[in-house]
Amino acid sequence: MAITASMVKELRERTGSGMMDCKKALSEANGDMEVAIDLMRASGAAKAAKKSGRIAAEGLVKVNVSDNGKIATILEVNSETDFVTKGDMFINFVDALGELALKTTPANIDEFLTQTMEDGTSLEVAREELVTNTGENISIRRVTTINAGDGVLGIYKHGERIAVITVLEGGDGVLAKDISMHIAASNPECITEAELSADILEREKAIFIEQARESGKPDNIIEKMISGRMKKFVNEITLYGQNFVKDPNTTVGELVKSKGAIVKSFVRFEVGEGIEKKEENFAQEVMAQSKG
Repeated sequence: MAITASMVKELRERTGSGMMDCKKALSEANGDMEVAIDLMRASGAAKAAKKSGRIAAEGLVKVNVSDNGKIATILEVNSETDFVTKGDMFINFVDALGELALKTTPANIDEFLTQTMEDGTSLEVAREELVTNTGENISIRRVTTINAGDGVLGIYKHGERIAVITVLEGGDGVLAKDISMHIAASNPECITEAELSADILEREKAIFIEQARESGKPDNIIEKMISGRMKKFVNEITLYGQNFVKDPNTTVGELVKSKGAIVKSFVRFEVGEGIEKKEENFAQEVMAQSKG
């Protein structure tokens, strides 16, 4: 029986699975929709797909560095609970992905997801197998490659949840690692004020102006207040403006200048950042179940 696009579309909508999985199941079922669904449930494909909508905000970050210390990759893989994160299956999966990332040096997650595991399995199939085995949604969320070139690479990991890679021009490995540690702790938006968007600055300035006007102070005082608050704001969110965590009496900008170095770039990954976690209320859940 010919498998039509509309049949594949219907099976995708009913199972949430990928197009190729649906087409394969329909072919094996000779076009019988219900049989195809049963086949997918038995193989775990439909089960994995149904979990894909659940929030995965736990997980691990993984950093791998080349033998010459010039190329590094940073990767985040998520699960729903830290219980799964601590399991051998999840850890081994992340380790394998980290090695693959260093081998293939992808520029972004889309490029990375086209790769295959060492045994020839696609990343999506490997992910779905882990979903089936753990019973949780698993997400290969993001990855990037950093090439230090002639610069100095600095790596710092805070546990398994935060990792930073910094590239310096000048300086040394100790300084580069110290800067990465600072970035892990202080989470700057960018390196210098020049990299801040005009929209961010204008929005903050508008807020400060409104706050200052409400104080009832004269315009010349308001102008000084706004200038001071904007300077403080910029220093708080830029790497060079922040006080160095190991010596609050100096800024990071002053530190790197004293070492004859420049921060060329940095990448900071923190597990789950930007993912809206579902707030669970156990008491309400029990109450709802007792009423149901």
